[in-house]
Amino acid sequence: MNKISIIIPIFNEVSRISKLLSHLENHAFQNHKIEIIVVDGGSTDGSQDTVSTNSKIKLIQAAKGRAKQMNVGAKAARGNILYFLHCDSFPPTNFDRIINDVVQKGNQAGCFRIKFDYEHPVLMVSQWFTRFNHISCRGGDQSLFVTKRLFEEIKGFDEQFMIYEDNEIISRLYAKKQFIVIPDYVITSARRYQQNGVWRLQYHFSIIHLKRKLGHSTESMLEYYKKNIL
Repeated sequence: MNKISIIIPIFNEVSRISKLLSHLENHAFQNHKIEIIVVDGGSTDGSQDTVSTNSKIKLIQAAKGRAKQMNVGAKAARGNILYFLHCDSFPPTNFDRIINDVVQKGNQAGCFRIKFDYEHPVLMVSQWFTRFNHISCRGGDQSLFVTKRLFEEIKGFDEQFMIYEDNEIISRLYAKKQFIVIPDYVITSARRYQQNGVWRLQYHFSIIHLKRKLGHSTESMLEYYKKNIL
């Protein structure tokens, strides 16, 4: 098996990071074939202390911003497959073997389908569409694997994006015709939908997608996000 570097950007995730790290340890096929890199963006809630107690985890400090944090994690990675994972998304059992299998078949990048941990009609429709291999059905909560070689070829995440960084890099991977959707599921938290209201958050996400399509600046997208989303 290829070595997989799991890169997790965090900021004030003390209540969640331990649960994710335990999940990865218990659901990996071969723990000795993965490395876990947690990239902290300046947490003030003790998240670093929680991670540093686990000697198996590599903890790195970086400037806040997922794109910046994930690029820093990628530079430190020793694996030839990079797996970018949000703190509240939990991959399926044997996720490392599943990723390895699709890479060995020639697929250099991809994601899983998702299921939310909260039932709501809008979210059920949204998660159903993640089975389709189309850019409009993608998002960071599905997690992202990419060979280190391809990641370096496309020069990683665009650090201008403080939000929307996952969609931006995925669009470049689609342009390379190097993307597959694995028919297994990441279970992801709906906490932001519950905080903001499902319909309300879905509307604001749609506006941000529209802004991107219309060529709005990254600053405009970020300003809208900060104004409307908790």
